[in-house]
Amino acid sequence: MDDAGNEVVRARIQPRQAIAEFAKVLWHLRAILAMLLILFLALSAAMYSVGGAVDTATRTPSSVGQTFYFCAVTALTIGYGDVIPTTTLGRIVAVSLGLLGVLITGVVTASAVYAIQVAARRAGLRLD
Repeated sequence: MDDAGNEVVRARIQPRQAIAEFAKVLWHLRAILAMLLILFLALSAAMYSVGGAVDTATRTPSSVGQTFYFCAVTALTIGYGDVIPTTTLGRIVAVSLGLLGVLITGVVTASAVYAIQVAARRAGLRLD
């Protein structure tokens, strides 16, 4: 008992159980995650074909690898600026990639929080 008269619980969340729950949640969301991945690949292809991505150091059109790198960096909301889109459609695709990245981050973060909550309940912790 603590000073307020509440019972102190000494339960602990097992990391292995929390990771297993997280994997289970991601498995249940696999269709959504696959759809988001397909959308990312489609936007990457659109960026390569109509985005006019240019390497800022050399001012030459970017390669497939550089364009994919730009799309990944944009979706992760890092944005180094070493490759940039030069067309209006490319800029629209870049904004869409940024929004997609925020959506993916939210889904994965919510999944992790839910998994930890489930692991905590199984460990006997009350989540009030």
